[in-house]
Amino acid sequence: MSGVYNKKFNVSLIMLTLITTLVMNVIGNNIALSLGMVGALSIVRFRTAIKDSRDTAYIFWCIAVGICCGVSEYLIAGIGSFIIFIFLIFFGIIKNDDRVLLVIKADLSDADKIDNAVDTFFKGKEKLKVKNQSIDAGSADMIFEVSGKLLDKKDKNGALLKSLKEIQGLHSFNVVRQEDDLI
Repeated sequence: MSGVYNKKFNVSLIMLTLITTLVMNVIGNNIALSLGMVGALSIVRFRTAIKDSRDTAYIFWCIAVGICCGVSEYLIAGIGSFIIFIFLIFFGIIKNDDRVLLVIKADLSDADKIDNAVDTFFKGKEKLKVKNQSIDAGSADMIFEVSGKLLDKKDKNGALLKSLKEIQGLHSFNVVRQEDDLI
């Protein structure tokens, strides 16, 4: 079983690497400054759950810039922030895909027809994520993943549902949009 992969986590890792480089340039070999930084970082506690890994990186970025400014290393703070900012602009195109799940329940005998109809409709650009077949109940549950942009482009007037309704064994058809924000 695999977990949910979030591409933004990679951006956070590289961002934290750049922030650590910024802090290490300021600390150098100063033991007193390094102990002070450890004390400052130990004060930070998160009372609320951080939903996006980049939020943690932004918090540490602010702490690093504060440390730089606190020891009058304004040039390092400015250059480091500029490099991190350019990195974020460059990798700002990395976003989670707008994923849509098509959840379909149908007769077991018609599962292949529905699979073919969805594959034909999206021209193979969908992924069959789950196909659960209940032999006792004679039904099949299928979950397809497709990009939201593709669904919005191809299915403006409910054409997919209309084509699936022609298959007699269709029981239910649900569209679920996945969002990163969970409450």
